Amino acid sequence: MRLPRGGVAVLSCTAGVALANNYAIQPALGDVARDTGSSAAAIGLVTTAALGGCIAGFAFLLPLADRAAPRRLVAGQLALLTAGLLLASCAPGLGLLLLAYVMVGAGASVSAMASTIAGRGVPGERRGAAVAGVAAGMSAGILLSRLVGGALADAFGWRGMLLAFAGLVVVCGAIAWTRLPGERPEGGGDGYLGTVAALPGLLRRHRALRLAVLSGSLWYLAFSLVWVALTVRLAQPPYGLDAAHIGLYSLAGALGFAALPVAGRLGDRYSPRAVIAGSMVVAAAGAGLLCTGLDRPAVTAAGLALVDAGCFTAQAANQTRVMSIDPARSGSLSGVYLLLYFLAGALGAGAAAPLVAVGGWGAASGVVCGALVVAGALVVLPRWAGEPVVETDRSMPKAGVSTSSPCGD
Repeated sequence: MRLPRGGVAVLSCTAGVALANNYAIQPALGDVARDTGSSAAAIGLVTTAALGGCIAGFAFLLPLADRAAPRRLVAGQLALLTAGLLLASCAPGLGLLLLAYVMVGAGASVSAMASTIAGRGVPGERRGAAVAGVAAGMSAGILLSRLVGGALADAFGWRGMLLAFAGLVVVCGAIAWTRLPGERPEGGGDGYLGTVAALPGLLRRHRALRLAVLSGSLWYLAFSLVWVALTVRLAQPPYGLDAAHIGLYSLAGALGFAALPVAGRLGDRYSPRAVIAGSMVVAAAGAGLLCTGLDRPAVTAAGLALVDAGCFTAQAANQTRVMSIDPARSGSLSGVYLLLYFLAGALGAGAAAPLVAVGGWGAASGVVCGALVVAGALVVLPRWAGEPVVETDRSMPKAGVSTSSPCGD
């Protein structure tokens, strides 16, 4: 299976639009809480529900990337995402809204499938660049989601914002149906149920996968925690910012978006491990700036920019490492990796509001900084700990290879 001209761009845009729906509602969480009669702590569960849906998608939908036609898979998940957004837009209370966002998250997990398809559909020597290209689309989706979501929520209300995003998803689904390959990938494995049943064994079998899961989970926990904690804290006194102003902070993530193409090329040329280690240094430096408080917007923006840049580029390189473990089963390996990766993100998002309530911004930013430091240490020290380190994939077979992507951040 080979992608047509412009296929990576289609997948990049699709992944970005899909993943944006996990985050677009975050600047408007205060409005949603007031409209649904929910507490500030409880409304943070919306983000957790979306990440939980992603986890389910990784476990039960991503393995299909090794077996089914990309056209049907991508269009089908985008239809699920549209249904979740429509349900959320008419939800009268928190219960139905949480159910809808589980559906939204499951549909948004198509971003991981897009990266898997991109990796399989290009020559092996371009795999890192293809992964980074889809990751750049996802990063743009995360970056713009809060800004656009906040602006649309201010203009049309949070329900109108969800309807606008649903329309955009429908457009992406139509493009994916016409542009993506309709043939199934080579090799069928042991069948869908057998493939899903074998997922836990992959984690036990591959030490390199366990290391990638542990380090990646730490930085995604930090990423999810910092953005939800920021939203919750800035909506409270003495800041009292509205959704649109909180959404402006997402522009700080532009550095992460700009760094991804460079990270992809470096990952193809050098060791993904080296890219990850450098990324964690950058992210930890940004977290250190955030620990100084939120009273100086320029410093806060700089800290967020560095955290986003480090987490985004590390994730692109980590996907290449996971892919290199066993290219023939990259869809299943990606499912295991991303399931646990986003479980950590869900924990971070769910812990953010209670952590701010108990310890303030200082406690939240301190946890973020600590998680990033530990993640960097795990990447730098595995040789000393006796863990195998997967470097580049230049020795791996080129045919029938796929990769995966984060559902972003």
